[in-house]
Amino acid sequence: MVIARIGPFSLAKIAAALYGVLGFAIGLLFSLVAITTGFLAHPSGSLGGGISTLLFGGFAVITMPIAYGAFGFVAGLFSAFLYNLCARLFGGIEIELKAAEQKPPVASLNADTRRAP
Repeated sequence: MVIARIGPFSLAKIAAALYGVLGFAIGLLFSLVAITTGFLAHPSGSLGGGISTLLFGGFAVITMPIAYGAFGFVAGLFSAFLYNLCARLFGGIEIELKAAEQKPPVASLNADTRRAP
């Protein structure tokens, strides 16, 4: 079997979702670093840098998934376009599929199936 063509919007949607999740994880990391460094910079308990770092952390958690998701969508469209162009010129990616082996069901050891000797 050969993958002859990839649907651009199909790949773009999947890439946007994956990059969005990655962006959320990176946004959380940025938020934790910002909050930690903000409180470490002002150990006296003053709110001078604490509020700005909290705002930056919240901003990172909200904007990073959106930005990464948008980038993933565009990258997915571009990747599908390039793949379809290369597949048309050079042939698609060959894949070999194998049917899953059907294993027989395991006999249960219920009281009904046991035989007396």
